[in-house]
Amino acid sequence: MTVHQTFDAFAFTRHPPVAARKQAIADDRAMLRAARDLTRDLGEARAAIYWPDMAGSALLGYAALAGAMLVPNVFVAALCAVVAALAFYRALMFIHELTHIHRDALPGFRLGWNLLIGIPLLTPSFMYEGVHTLHHKRTQYGTVEDPEYLPLALMKPWSLPLFVAIALLAPVALLLRFAVLVPLGAPIPPLRKLVWERASSLSINPAFRRRPPEGEMKARVRWQEIGGMLWAWTLLASTQAIGWRPLLILLAVASVTAVLNQLRTLVAHLWENEGEAMSVTAQFLDSVNVPPPGRIAEIWAPVGLRYHALHHLMPSLPYHALPEAHRRLVTELGIDSTYREANHPGMLVLVGRIAKSTMGRRGRQDKGRPVAAAFPFG
Repeated sequence: MTVHQTFDAFAFTRHPPVAARKQAIADDRAMLRAARDLTRDLGEARAAIYWPDMAGSALLGYAALAGAMLVPNVFVAALCAVVAALAFYRALMFIHELTHIHRDALPGFRLGWNLLIGIPLLTPSFMYEGVHTLHHKRTQYGTVEDPEYLPLALMKPWSLPLFVAIALLAPVALLLRFAVLVPLGAPIPPLRKLVWERASSLSINPAFRRRPPEGEMKARVRWQEIGGMLWAWTLLASTQAIGWRPLLILLAVASVTAVLNQLRTLVAHLWENEGEAMSVTAQFLDSVNVPPPGRIAEIWAPVGLRYHALHHLMPSLPYHALPEAHRRLVTELGIDSTYREANHPGMLVLVGRIAKSTMGRRGRQDKGRPVAAAFPFG
């Protein structure tokens, strides 16, 4: 859900050399052909992996959340809260898989995810389905029509910490959306239209306006919004019986999860495109892989998101197939290939790269695109 607070004070400056380099990259046909041919047998989403991973992460999150609420020792309660945030984060990341797997691949998985995670954490799958796929469209990636792209590397230095910090508001904004705006929108069509267009998608582009749902999505949106509304009311009503402390702890845990996801979003791409259409290879090189041997990336970029550049090459591959697909491509294409150029060592290096890019704009005063804070998952 986008928190529509924009900051219009000279956030964006043009950087023609970077933009020109990105737009001039031609497609590496050998790499694209290898990605297609070497992964033909990896496309099946395996229920025996998806269900235990998602459900286990969710149950661990709820158990740790209970500990954070009930354990009297402050240190132990804080530790439980951290575990809950990380477990919920991994479980939430399956929303990204829901947008890509074939609708018949995992019977009941979308419903199960929404009941276990989506609605309880007020991020039902409709907020990403039909939105994230626009980010993968060949002619829309990195343009103003991409809901998940901002040229962060070309913005002012203050835009980066603001981009991350404002994610703290996500849980409160979601609670307000479902508890107040959804029921008010039912008898007030203009409000309903505004909420749908501006506050019903997990996106970061403030110019994005969501189109009305069509087909089977209409029914999906209806029951998920009703479920979210009833759950939001339940959470608020619970404060009258058990006080505000449990809800505040839940909101704090959810805020940590949102900030962690925003940090991952910050390094999911290099964010160096200025709005022009790009080749598939240019889109790949503007995206990021953080492959092994490092292990910590599996915590901050779980469910296959450490292979985000590879995902942009082969978006239909299930998350559990990405490590093997990566191994095959590295072996086949060799050390000097284009594929290797999208591999990066870790989050700190990537943050440093983007921050260094923004530092050169500290003194510039030309006005451009605003910073928006939102919470994408892929």
